Amino acid sequence: MTDLSTLWEVGLPLAGAGGGLGYAKVRAPRVFWSLVGLPVATTRFAVTYRSTMDVCGLTVQPSRLRAFMVRNLARRPDVQPVPPKIRGVRASSTGLRVTLRLPAGLEPADVMAASERLRHAWGVHSVHVTETKPGFVELRMTGYNVLRQVRMPRPIASGPMTVPVALREDGTAFVRDYLKVPHALTLGANQSGKSMYQRNLIAGLARLRVALVGIDCKRGVEQQRYAPRLSGLAITPEEASGLLDALVEEMEDRFDLLSDHGAADIWELPDHIRPVPVVLLVDEVAELFLVATRKDEERRDRMVTQLIRLGQMARAAGMFLEVCGQRFGSDLGKGATALRAQLTGRVVHRVNDKQTAEMGLGDIAPDAVVAVTSIPPDLPGLAVAGDTSGGWSRIRTPALTASEAAAICAEHAHLTPDVPRLHSYKPVVPASAGAAGPVPLVKPVPATS
Repeated sequence: MTDLSTLWEVGLPLAGAGGGLGYAKVRAPRVFWSLVGLPVATTRFAVTYRSTMDVCGLTVQPSRLRAFMVRNLARRPDVQPVPPKIRGVRASSTGLRVTLRLPAGLEPADVMAASERLRHAWGVHSVHVTETKPGFVELRMTGYNVLRQVRMPRPIASGPMTVPVALREDGTAFVRDYLKVPHALTLGANQSGKSMYQRNLIAGLARLRVALVGIDCKRGVEQQRYAPRLSGLAITPEEASGLLDALVEEMEDRFDLLSDHGAADIWELPDHIRPVPVVLLVDEVAELFLVATRKDEERRDRMVTQLIRLGQMARAAGMFLEVCGQRFGSDLGKGATALRAQLTGRVVHRVNDKQTAEMGLGDIAPDAVVAVTSIPPDLPGLAVAGDTSGGWSRIRTPALTASEAAAICAEHAHLTPDVPRLHSYKPVVPASAGAAGPVPLVKPVPATS
């Protein structure tokens, strides 16, 4: 009986602790990683580092001077291969970061090619390799799937035109930086999380000193709730055509200003005369391409021409494009491919066919097409982000409801700048409109020619 009592007293707390850790691993992965995963991974990394590097082919033969010193000064007959030197180890609530100094003979591509083998050797969820500067790489190891429960990291680098939108699979923030990538295209099927991405983007932009302009040809059902923070809004193709004409005129006025002051872009102008940046948000761009009559076709051609002009020249004038849709390619009509070529940033959510994935990423990051087609339907907001450098990564946006995004826009309505060219398209918001609900919208009056 004494033995049974002892086993019961010891085993019950152990079973409870084991059950608690198992629960934490599923429901609170950050807690489990901090308590169990991080110590285990750090120990495994420290103990097996040299042998793992050797097995993965990430070692080089020592130089003649090193070999001479080992044989003659250290009196050791065998000379071990040289792995990358560890220059720093930093732990976080999502993983482990290790800075390595590459020996002569290795390049970052060698380490990238071995990332999957390193992941299995150290028992972590993923290993991402990033070149920080010549001769140095950073191993970003994640202990669990950070995209399952999105929590944005802090602090996040900020700038005059930067918006943290989503979380990358390596635990870092996916930041939309308009000064580096001025124009972008977002694709995704229904219920893929494309609208969630737009809400996070608009909520971030609403906090900045920028003019937000919307084109939502679905009668404004998506963007009208953001009216307190919009400097202009078009809800029909006819209004969109006039709004684009006004934006092109605004761009030309800004070019005259730049020419007068000998500046290459608006950021070289003094603060007191610098015009406010403008971000044009186009929802369901295919609606601008659809035509039913000859008159519609003429309007379509004009709108596409104006969009292409904005994509080609508007960056220097501080005007940026965010184009969204379910499909976007040559099948939409004349000018679609030319416009897509100007949209250097690409974010593609779950799509209905491989051709759509190729439209979004096939021309800049062909390897990412397979990643898009493997996005599961039970993870809305999961997407693949790429750019013209050929690099790509999986991202996921945090959950944000339309009411929460509308409340943020209403809270920052005082930041809405006045753009005279867009007066005819500014949505009128009644003073009694609720901050968190849909905003009643008075249809804007197109400018008269």
